[in-house]
Amino acid sequence: MRYLHTMVRVRDLDQSLDFYCNKLGLKEVRRSENEAGRYTLVFLAAPEDIEAAERHQAPLVELTYNWDPEDYHGGRNFGHLAYEVDDIYAFCQRMMDAGIAINRPPRDGRMAFVRSPDGISIEILQKGESKPKAEPWASMPNTGTW
Repeated sequence: MRYLHTMVRVRDLDQSLDFYCNKLGLKEVRRSENEAGRYTLVFLAAPEDIEAAERHQAPLVELTYNWDPEDYHGGRNFGHLAYEVDDIYAFCQRMMDAGIAINRPPRDGRMAFVRSPDGISIEILQKGESKPKAEPWASMPNTGTW
């Protein structure tokens, strides 16, 4: 058995791709449209997983966009996606500069949370050891829910 992907339903594919690709940093590796089923599937990989993803050997995030309008609730019930980054402080600053709220700042130099446009919690983890505590992160309060 091997892990293949996590599927997340999205209301607005363009808005979601902007978040997941342009802001979070994932890369689109595959897309399929099913006219009969009236949906589009977009598969995304973390930058360090692109080569393995192209060989179908890396876990992916599958964005499922149903062409007929639906309103999805309960994104928090899903739990969260998790990604590790080289520099959590630089990553969180880049997200904030892009207008993304840091719901749980990396006060400990190790972990942060943001949310997608559809309310999916995304955990950001520092690769390797925690970074030393630093401002403004160390004293930044939580924002909303995560």
